Amino acid sequence: MSAPIVPVLPDTLALAVEILNEGGLVAMPTETVYGLAADASNPEAVVRLYEAKGRPRFNPLIAHVSGLPMAMREAVFSPLATSLA
Repeated sequence: MSAPIVPVLPDTLALAVEILNEGGLVAMPTETVYGLAADASNPEAVVRLYEAKGRPRFNPLIAHVSGLPMAMREAVFSPLATSLA
């Protein structure tokens, strides 16, 4: 499997969003390493991510959210966690 390598620019960001919306995977730079991203709400994309990483299904993945409201929709917060948020 091959994929284009493109610089991080507004046009290529739109391409990355399109790929994610279609259930694909995108490699992206972070402060220290490259991360492999998928749409966490797409079960098929999550399976692809586990396969690409060679990670067993019991090993959790990191999910990034846009803010506290999204985090509270996606995860269970204890009363203590809610008070700290």
